[in-house]
Amino acid sequence: MLLHPQFDPVAFSVGPLSVRWYGLMYLVAFIQFILLGRLRIKSRPGLLSVEQLDDLLFYGMLGVILGGRLGQVLFYEPGYYLANPLEILAVWKGGMSFHGGFLGVLVAMTLWARKSRLAWFDVTDFIAPLVPLGLAAGRLGNFINGELWGRVADPALPWAMVFPQAGDMAPRHPSQLYHVGLEGLALFALLWLFTAKPRPRGAASGVFLIGYGAFRFVTEYFREPDHGIFGQSYTVSMGQWLSLPMVLAGVLLLVLAYRRKTV
Repeated sequence: MLLHPQFDPVAFSVGPLSVRWYGLMYLVAFIQFILLGRLRIKSRPGLLSVEQLDDLLFYGMLGVILGGRLGQVLFYEPGYYLANPLEILAVWKGGMSFHGGFLGVLVAMTLWARKSRLAWFDVTDFIAPLVPLGLAAGRLGNFINGELWGRVADPALPWAMVFPQAGDMAPRHPSQLYHVGLEGLALFALLWLFTAKPRPRGAASGVFLIGYGAFRFVTEYFREPDHGIFGQSYTVSMGQWLSLPMVLAGVLLLVLAYRRKTV
């Protein structure tokens, strides 16, 4: 069995300032968003300007951070944060919900699209392929922190890993890396190839919802379930409950997009 490397959560320090790996992964996510966004603008001129992309990222950052934190508070640990309200502000310690961040981004994109006088689905279709690699970076941050470990695995599994933070020294699935592979790399490849040609308005957004929801539903079977608002369940986890509406909404959106066929 492998042993988790037990990385120092602090990447580096400059005087009294400490930069944590988790925060650094968010920076990597935002940088790749800008680089891939500029590449898309170059390949499809007229869609957005570079200046608009920078402004879009700012709105997206606010949506991710505020929504992700509120999602963690409301969906997963309401009791803990009710007892420790000041901890809500301690985002550098981790504890961000993807589904909360997703809802936060939807709100941010709504405000930005209205301000920029652009069709909402044109904006969400544009950002859909720019998101997965950022998600992969976040999951790498989870792995470095040794958090969100997987369920107990067969010790004969070649990549079964012991996470001392789990407290039981049992072999587990390194589920953070499964998230990296499916919700990150695989979803990125799917969306990048899908959007290589013009698609009906809303189609890329639909594929993102289906892809993420389905991949997340699968990876949750290898991840130790979180204590969500419905309690801890090994049958259908909180992450799976939140992913099901994404898949259903994505299928509906994709069907409607191809019926309208508005590019």
